[in-house]
Amino acid sequence: MKLYAFYCRDGEQGEALRSRLLEDHLSHVEAHIGDYAVAGPLRQDGATVGSLLVIKAEDEVGARAIFEADPYFRAGVWQAIRADEFIGVAGDWVGGAAWKK
Repeated sequence: MKLYAFYCRDGEQGEALRSRLLEDHLSHVEAHIGDYAVAGPLRQDGATVGSLLVIKAEDEVGARAIFEADPYFRAGVWQAIRADEFIGVAGDWVGGAAWKK
């Protein structure tokens, strides 16, 4: 299983769309909770400006399928999205320095 990080910045209507779609978004996350390594909002000066989602999948196609089914994606909450394979090598998520193992 690989990890794919989706770094998403909100568009101009992000705040309004987030408010309207929050329950649907959270239902989607809950339905796929086993597919997320971590997910949450990005904040700047107290305001939500985007999201970071790290999705577990066999390949990028599978990760994108989960990501693109999110109501926030479908409604255009996120204006800019960057997706890359993520390899955890240090920190709490990987139990220390993975490259030493």
